[in-house]
Amino acid sequence: MNPSQKQIDLFDAVTSKASLKQEIYSRTLEVFNTFKKVSEAITSDYHLTVKQTKYPIPFEYKDNGFFEFELRFGGDLLIFFMHSNIFEIPRDHEIMKLPYIKEDKNRSYCGIIHIFNFLNDSFRYKRLNDVGYLIGRVFVNRENHYFIEGKREVGLLYNNFPDSDLNFEAIQSILESSIRYTINFDLLTPPYDSMKEVTVEEMQSVRESMQIRTGKRLGFKFQADKAVEG
Repeated sequence: MNPSQKQIDLFDAVTSKASLKQEIYSRTLEVFNTFKKVSEAITSDYHLTVKQTKYPIPFEYKDNGFFEFELRFGGDLLIFFMHSNIFEIPRDHEIMKLPYIKEDKNRSYCGIIHIFNFLNDSFRYKRLNDVGYLIGRVFVNRENHYFIEGKREVGLLYNNFPDSDLNFEAIQSILESSIRYTINFDLLTPPYDSMKEVTVEEMQSVRESMQIRTGKRLGFKFQADKAVEG
């Protein structure tokens, strides 16, 4: 049975879209592996530069597999996570207004690398109720152009998308900005009223595993650090 023109067009659409997504996936994975290499280099530079201090200050890189790695420094933990799927930027996003996207809609398809900040102790003491924060996410298209939605130092203006090449220097800058933001994002005391009543069960849990729910801004409105907007 010979395929109809309608089927041929359908198959062409399937292969075209799948090929585009595979290309972006490969590009994003390549970028993510460079993130890993630069993180290792930063860790090595830290240990070469920082002399022995009164108290041991950790600065460690750990590869957690194909799509994840982490950086631990001081009392903080950054987890970098690459999503295995490819996404299209929403139509109402500022990026979609750029001539760069209007010239070629395929440029609006991106891989995403997420950057999460947790407290080191949350994992060390297995405090499963603790919270972390998404401090940035990096969007990468097939041309290796990128933009970042993020907090303060991590964010990048959207109108840089057409010209921003995600090379070694850019990745180093993203990593250093993420570390800088994290060390300036301090742990605040929760409001007194949220802590003044504790059940016997909760106290027992504290004794067993220190499971008081902790986060850098837990109990406070987290509004001061809004995502960068174009």
